[in-house]
Amino acid sequence: MKLDKQDLLLYAVTDRSWLKDRSLASQVEDALKGGATFLQLREKDLDDETFKDEALQIKALCQKYHVPFIINDNVELAKEIDADGVHIGQDDCELKKAREILGKDKIIGVSVHDLKEARIAYENGADYLGVGAVFSTNTKKDASAVSFTTLKEICTNIDIPVVAIGGINADNIIQLTGSGIDGVAVISAIFAQDDIKEAAKKLKEKISRLVHQTIPACLTIAGSDSSGGAGIQADVKTMLINRVYAMSALTALTAQNTTGVTGIYEVSDEFLEQQLDSIFTDIYPEAVKIGMVSNQALIISIAKKLKEYNARNIVIDPVMIATSGAKLIDDEAIDTLKEYLLPMATVLTPNIPEAEILADMKIKNEPEMVEAATLIGEKYGCAVLIKGGHAINDANDLLYQKGHYQWFKEKRIDNFNTHGTGCTLSSAIAANLAKGDSLEKSIEKAKKYISKALAAMLDLGSGSGPMDHGWVLDK
Repeated sequence: MKLDKQDLLLYAVTDRSWLKDRSLASQVEDALKGGATFLQLREKDLDDETFKDEALQIKALCQKYHVPFIINDNVELAKEIDADGVHIGQDDCELKKAREILGKDKIIGVSVHDLKEARIAYENGADYLGVGAVFSTNTKKDASAVSFTTLKEICTNIDIPVVAIGGINADNIIQLTGSGIDGVAVISAIFAQDDIKEAAKKLKEKISRLVHQTIPACLTIAGSDSSGGAGIQADVKTMLINRVYAMSALTALTAQNTTGVTGIYEVSDEFLEQQLDSIFTDIYPEAVKIGMVSNQALIISIAKKLKEYNARNIVIDPVMIATSGAKLIDDEAIDTLKEYLLPMATVLTPNIPEAEILADMKIKNEPEMVEAATLIGEKYGCAVLIKGGHAINDANDLLYQKGHYQWFKEKRIDNFNTHGTGCTLSSAIAANLAKGDSLEKSIEKAKKYISKALAAMLDLGSGSGPMDHGWVLDK
């Protein structure tokens, strides 16, 4: 039987512990009616004859609904009843032996936990991989979790279909967005539900949207700039131009223009959490940019929600000092930022004055930038991009990451209108991370984008005006 990727979209695995007062066959038929696209029969305690009778019954159901049917582990039974194939684990029958028994036309899936195991299975002729457990699960208590990074690495490097398995349900399935999987394998998310048919239907709808999503999504958490040059507005423009779908959670409304800020209206922490819940439960962002957050309660709420939803690719622009040199957040909020948010960052993007606060030292030259970046990176366990600016060099930024340093050099653009440069750079980095670029590549592309936006020499307003975020569009 030839395996199509679409067959693996909703991969249902049976489990007798959820039978209650129903037969396994009736449960399986409801799952198939609901849209299960693949069925794996998993039994541990049945005697051989009973297992065979059950397998034949389930096979007939799968044929009725035109769904591939495979046996878990038992290669001999799969051959005896002419099942469509078998799924084997790392400690079960060797793949080459299973292929010898079943023949080249049968489906063989293999459970793997890392790229090395995935490569071996691929090279030995596996038709698909089951990767997991991606979340904690009750059925395999001794299984260690496979990280999102490992899951994506396998999907990127192995040229056969990949199914995520382990602890997946209707609530957390969205967290697999951007991994590159072809489907999900579930047990209790279907068979433990009161309405199995409806549960399968909803899961299939969710995984279908996830698998076929055509553009990465990116979230900005920041304040609004009514003049449009910085904050949420600059972030959304930047993300859109850099080809990701932009979403926003507002921390504050501001009354401001190119000459300054005349009013700030902060949202409540409860409302900010509602915004984040709405975003993460529907369109999962593949990167998150965080800008100015001046309120201690808001900082705690952001950290709580990012942790709850396992947010990734978190770019924090620790806005503390205005261009004028004025301090924008108080010491209590800075301490909260340091304790709750900064350790969650993938990368921090402070300017020189902000880096001085975070490193608790003065920075007057490039060697001191290196020293400060080291202190900050080691303290918070993340990458640090210190923006040099013309106070120290032309426009050369320093990236510190796991003990390594890299300079990103650009010529300074002689443009007075620099409102929103920090917001724009961090948003462009987040957009590139959302698309799957490395941190180094994301920064390189972001710096080129912002240099062009400055070089376009847009001139609006009476003060330090905005850049031309849309310079790449045809005039």
